[in-house]
Amino acid sequence: MFKIAIRPLFLVSFYLLFTVFRASAQKAPDTLKVSIAHAEDLFLKNNLKIIIQRYNIDIAGAQVITARLFPNPDFSFNNGIHTSDVTQGPAFKDQSFSVSQLFTAAGKRNKNIQLAKIGVDQAKYQFFDLLRTLKFTLRNDFYNIYFQEQSAKVYNDEISSLAKTLTVFKEQYNKGNVAEKEVLRIQSQLYTLQAEYNNLLVGIDTVQSEFKMLVKASPDTYIRPVYNYDLDGKSIVEMVPYQAMLDSAYSNRYDLKLAKINVDYNNMNLQLQKAAAVPDFSLSLNYDKYGSYGTNFIGAGVEFNLPFFNRNQGNIKQARIAIDQSKVQLQSQQDQLQSDLATKYRGALRLEKLYNSFDPRFKQNFNHLIQEVFKNYEKRNIGLLEFLDFYDSYKTNTLQLNALELNRIVTLEQLNYVTGTPFFNN
Repeated sequence: MFKIAIRPLFLVSFYLLFTVFRASAQKAPDTLKVSIAHAEDLFLKNNLKIIIQRYNIDIAGAQVITARLFPNPDFSFNNGIHTSDVTQGPAFKDQSFSVSQLFTAAGKRNKNIQLAKIGVDQAKYQFFDLLRTLKFTLRNDFYNIYFQEQSAKVYNDEISSLAKTLTVFKEQYNKGNVAEKEVLRIQSQLYTLQAEYNNLLVGIDTVQSEFKMLVKASPDTYIRPVYNYDLDGKSIVEMVPYQAMLDSAYSNRYDLKLAKINVDYNNMNLQLQKAAAVPDFSLSLNYDKYGSYGTNFIGAGVEFNLPFFNRNQGNIKQARIAIDQSKVQLQSQQDQLQSDLATKYRGALRLEKLYNSFDPRFKQNFNHLIQEVFKNYEKRNIGLLEFLDFYDSYKTNTLQLNALELNRIVTLEQLNYVTGTPFFNN
């Protein structure tokens, strides 16, 4: 009886433990290691905004097909039903036909075709400009995640070290070997680090979320950027003349191309609106079996409106205003481009000189120093406050270096974005 009672209990317990283990295993996020090239490949293949914008090019191409089509001819047929003149015979014998064809005047069809073709170019430029913007966001997110993770490692190491130290100090405090203020000092430092670490993780999660949307990765996936920073001591911005960047921006910025072609579009639209003031006409051919002029009557006709009042004055004026507006918009974008490039170029040069002024061995030496500090603290060669001050200085300097390296790369990406040219591939 005892064995029979315990066995189901064991099976139930085992099942519950297995269920909990399986659920926890399923909740563990997958890690996706990506290089910047791999990330861009996923972005181009999977990003929904890019796919949506690409459809607009096909839609604009379909509008060219529509503009090339001629108007369909009109056909009408009439059959008699009733007549009061019985001498002519039954009414149903009277039948008439009519065929008419609309002809557009003043080259409206060709102008519509030209507008539609410009519309295709506009859609293409919008697509490539969206691609430029989203790619800039993708690369910035990639580097932000990478360097924030490097900073997170600093917090993680320091928190782990302080947590162990706190455990030891609590044991010594219970034995009466250390003062309570030393325990509280470590606790305070530990809690401060944990709060800062949590804020850093929140920032990483936010950038991770945007990055995963760009590459269409699963929300449960954790992105792990793979990158090797190798810009130490390199003066790469100085190697590219400012004028070369400016010329490249004028040639390769698709938003600027879009602004230019908008002027062309409005000029063509003005020609179309002027042509619309010229009336179109219809030619018709009519047949009446028992017409008033005799049997088997055939007639021809022409129809058009008389432009006495409406000569499309409003649309013509609107088209002229749109031309002036698009020219001002083009000039505004050119001015903004020059201003942005000049600002980003100066900032990149300044940051490059600042970073290259640092001793490249500083980071390595500082990392070695903090390891020696920790060993000396374990041997009680230095006191607690001195140890905490060293660690706080190490954390601050490492975070500043990570931020400086990130800012340097971001300024290079900004130059690529402003010029529309990949001058700097990291």
